[in-house]
Amino acid sequence: MLYHLQEKSADVILVALIMAHFVGDFVLQSDRLAVEKCPGSDITIRWYWWMLGHASCHGILVLFITGSSVLGILELLFHFFIDYLKCQSRINFVCDQILHLISKFLWVYLFFKLL
Repeated sequence: MLYHLQEKSADVILVALIMAHFVGDFVLQSDRLAVEKCPGSDITIRWYWWMLGHASCHGILVLFITGSSVLGILELLFHFFIDYLKCQSRINFVCDQILHLISKFLWVYLFFKLL
């Protein structure tokens, strides 16, 4: 774990969180996961298990970077909700990515100001 990060600047943590986001969304997410995490497109297991697994990957990345289980759980919840909105076609891909990136700024703020 990277508990020593409070000694690091906010920009270092922000860059790590953004890079982790892109790894989680584009490297660790398979084509099957991208499809089956959406309600109505689930074939093998229920969609919410796929979505929970995907959101948990993002949560654990935030936890590893910040050392905060609170931020890890918040990431899991936010990522689940944002991707659910995308699956429902309430937001598009660009909006989805912008919301994910905004959440990383929020985690950095919370990391330095409240935790």
